[in-house]
Amino acid sequence: MNTLSKSAQRHATILLFGATGDLAQRMLLPSLFALHADGLIAPDLRIIGTARTPLDDAGFRELARAALEKHLPDDRKAGDRLHAFSSRLYYQPLDASTVEGFDRLAAKAGDISGGLSIVLSTAPSLFEPTIKGLASAGLAGDNVRIGLEKPLGTNFISSAKINDAVSAAFPEHRIFRIDHYLGKETVQNLMALRFGNMLFEPVWNSAHVDHVQITVSETVGLEGRADFYDGAGALRDMVQNHMLQLLALIAMEPPGAFDATAIRDEKVKVLRALRPLSEGDCVRGQYGPGTSSAKSVPGYEGDLGKPSDTETFVALRARIDNWRWHGVPFYLRTGKRMAERRSEIVVQFKSVPHNIFKGRYGKLQANTLIIRLQPEEYVRLLVMAKEPGLERERVILREVPLDLSLSEAFHGSRRRIAYERLLLDLVEGDQTLFVRRDEVEAQWRWVDAIRRIWAEQAEAPKGYTAGSWGPVAGLALTERDGRSWHE
Repeated sequence: MNTLSKSAQRHATILLFGATGDLAQRMLLPSLFALHADGLIAPDLRIIGTARTPLDDAGFRELARAALEKHLPDDRKAGDRLHAFSSRLYYQPLDASTVEGFDRLAAKAGDISGGLSIVLSTAPSLFEPTIKGLASAGLAGDNVRIGLEKPLGTNFISSAKINDAVSAAFPEHRIFRIDHYLGKETVQNLMALRFGNMLFEPVWNSAHVDHVQITVSETVGLEGRADFYDGAGALRDMVQNHMLQLLALIAMEPPGAFDATAIRDEKVKVLRALRPLSEGDCVRGQYGPGTSSAKSVPGYEGDLGKPSDTETFVALRARIDNWRWHGVPFYLRTGKRMAERRSEIVVQFKSVPHNIFKGRYGKLQANTLIIRLQPEEYVRLLVMAKEPGLERERVILREVPLDLSLSEAFHGSRRRIAYERLLLDLVEGDQTLFVRRDEVEAQWRWVDAIRRIWAEQAEAPKGYTAGSWGPVAGLALTERDGRSWHE
């Protein structure tokens, strides 16, 4: 996927803020190494890291080497690849909370006439001073792009403040807001599935679709993110960004062209058409003690070490007020300490209008399309088929899967980290898989309205046992409509 415009410049320098942090070590550095090893970035591209940690070039290279040894598969560590990659790495310590020090960072970057791509992976409180520092040091010119890692605020107002600060130095066409879910191969395949196959688009509407489910469930608890997560909760951590982006890709109208503007125009139309939720459309929960991965685990407050009313589970019934999706509910569910790690989209089609097998077989199962994002990656269509046999009085039908396993269909192709695609697109100037400001603001407006409902209700999150599928009220959200979660 590449819609790089002819005028876009492939940049020669990458500047990583937060270069010693967990995200950089787990995702960014391994992704950049993969692009290096596969010859997808220019041989002379430089990678400059910066953070408060007092390191020099050699110290950063050693930190990167240790991170790559830990997080890369064994077959990627062979030969002199690690040594060759480390020669690209440089480092400049910086306290981003003050303008002082940015001149030294600019001196480290040196000649950026070949273009500079910045990845800002820091606390949101540092966004504004960092942008001011970059501008003061001449690191925000016309040949500079900036990639922003979430969280972009905690509500619409704080998000707008961050976006205002960034846009004071960078125009929208040079701002790349990162949502790593958009870099996943299966997510990108949503568009290929819908708009590259005549089979699906004619039935992708309220006349044929009964409902849609989006589930992102985790088996882990806080995993070292206690301070951030307790201030965010499941709604802001997962729904506001990842899940609403998945909903927009599933529900959007066909874009006029495969380019950043056309695709993002259609996504924002969906987000703006989301109907405000009513009381009874949302359930929030918090996990208690239970069993996860065959081990006893404490509840959320036990993990956190203090009382909290932060939700670790959210289930929502969303509706899109447009012609295509009139009357079709979109059920969203996400949570921690759930029964299974799973990210998937389920499109449940309506039943056939007339069952010709009635009396000989009985009830037919409606077709179901399952798009699994993780841990496996596949597309599965459940259809009815006749069981083999010579029965005279009965025709025995059974639901069977038509499977497309991406790992098997593209055997031999290397599985990519989502950040590989996103970092490459940032360097090349392709905004297709990045989030535009009006998308972010539409998402926050919808989520803020939900939080206002919760504030008015003043109810504590409903408890659920760790290792389960969430509170009973979450199951009832679909059951009241005569439907069930796909489990």
